[in-house]
Amino acid sequence: MRSERCNSACGPVLYNWAPERWRDFYFRIADEAPVDVVSVGEIVCSKRSPFFADHIPAVVERLQSAGKQVLLGSLILVSLRRERRQTEELAAVEGAMVEVNDLTCLRALAGRPHAIGPFVNIYNEASADFHAASGARRICLPPELPLASVATIARAVPDATIEVLAFGRVPLAISARCYHARLHKLAKDNCRFVCEKDPDGLLLNTLEQQDFLTINGVQTLSHTCANLLGEAGLLHESNVGSLRLSPQDCDMVVVARTFRDVLDGRDDVEGGNRRLAAAYPGVPFSNGFLWAEPGHVYRQARSGDAQGAAQIGTR
Repeated sequence: MRSERCNSACGPVLYNWAPERWRDFYFRIADEAPVDVVSVGEIVCSKRSPFFADHIPAVVERLQSAGKQVLLGSLILVSLRRERRQTEELAAVEGAMVEVNDLTCLRALAGRPHAIGPFVNIYNEASADFHAASGARRICLPPELPLASVATIARAVPDATIEVLAFGRVPLAISARCYHARLHKLAKDNCRFVCEKDPDGLLLNTLEQQDFLTINGVQTLSHTCANLLGEAGLLHESNVGSLRLSPQDCDMVVVARTFRDVLDGRDDVEGGNRRLAAAYPGVPFSNGFLWAEPGHVYRQARSGDAQGAAQIGTR
């Protein structure tokens, strides 16, 4: 569903932040960040959930009072009975839309309006149309899709808002094993929550000491930070209605303002990229997946990109 104005969304915090920091982050997003939709909830590791549970009602109320739509995120991987119960309880919550990150959640929602997160494998228009017909009002596509596929899917589901991850480390995999616990020679059931020591994830190097991936408990992310600021216009022309900003250990209010300023024409891409680099220093940008290239690549916009995107949108 393409609107005249491309919206922006704040994804859920993926890392294990201290509960007070987690709460205050969302309070500041509510008060200062120009985003339209915000996803909240622990989606990576169910063991972390109790630390944030008491803060969720206040966070949701603060966000809704600020005029933002709130999505309650489900777990990415549901493998235990207590996680199934947790998913069913989440689906029963009233007053906020659930964002589905594991298909286990769909049965509990029973066709009610919901959102689909980027962890559900929607790779073609048939699967997107199926989910839209089943009640999906928003669909955040997997981050590895190229622009041609994004445009094709967006045309196929005019009644759902299509969203693309536009900023943040790219989620690549989820596992039943905890990499953080194993690194510290701990069992997953007795992990001591060591992932809290790495609020922006743990960098993983190759044997040649090259930066490679980022570890976040049971989750694997890219080392690079996706940055589609330069492609925001192309994405909107391709019927993408929302750009997702995934929280990192940086000033996400600055990130949100930068995207909004570029989208609204108050700043250009070059100036916006300088602001993003200053807000999140030391982490290289990437946009390769969108251009059907290796994901870690960062490709500068080219003169023919706008014309190519226009052709994609009319095929």
